[in-house]
Amino acid sequence: MPHIPVHPSAEKRHRQSLKRRDRNRAIKTRVHSAVKLAVKAIEGADANGARQELRQATRVLYKAAGKGTLHRNTVARKVSRLSRALHRKHGAAAKS
Repeated sequence: MPHIPVHPSAEKRHRQSLKRRDRNRAIKTRVHSAVKLAVKAIEGADANGARQELRQATRVLYKAAGKGTLHRNTVARKVSRLSRALHRKHGAAAKS
């Protein structure tokens, strides 16, 4: 049986939590997709494409942190790992 709030303030908090859940889910989905694309591009042969996907993923991640969906340290860790993977795979080619 689902939770049914009794007080008006509890009803409002429940409505807010549902809105936040939907918003956070959408943001997290966007993050997962962007990171997945970046990882796939990094594993590929195209250094410029990988760099572009990394920039896009970084942008999406920092936006999620700004909105409070993900913690800023989590985002920093993910960006760091992606960047390190890019530089290890493509090295100096990624800097051009």
